[in-house]
Amino acid sequence: MEASGQVAGQGQEMNISVKGEYALHAIFDLASRDNEEPVRIADIAQRQKIPQKFLELILAGLKQGGFVQSRRGAEGGYLLARSASAITVGEVLRFVEGGRSARSSSRKNDDDAFGEVWRRVDDAVSGVVDQMSFADVVRMWNERQARYVPNWDI
Repeated sequence: MEASGQVAGQGQEMNISVKGEYALHAIFDLASRDNEEPVRIADIAQRQKIPQKFLELILAGLKQGGFVQSRRGAEGGYLLARSASAITVGEVLRFVEGGRSARSSSRKNDDDAFGEVWRRVDDAVSGVVDQMSFADVVRMWNERQARYVPNWDI
């Protein structure tokens, strides 16, 4: 399940697994909720277009990683374990992707003429995702969406 999310930059594409992309979207969904009420898996799955069974496994892993917490019962669901400003995209990606680079590790060969180039690309990408909190992502998304809302005031 590779190559779902592709981040392009200067002719370079970074591939993120489907699991990684879904985990980011699940955290984003929880971060974008204004209230502190638990969110049902079915609601996240529907909004983010993630198969519910797969999302259950992803959220279980994110819970073990300390990113989310769950509440049982009729009013149960998932919440962020920390504030959205305290969770970075980079830490979630590294946790879900097992610590490997989101790019193919086959490019990190010391015998490769481009080995240093790929290390610098990794450093640049890490610099961005490690500084980007989910609060930042939600804010940027909301600002982008607000630009496309028609103004019907006359």
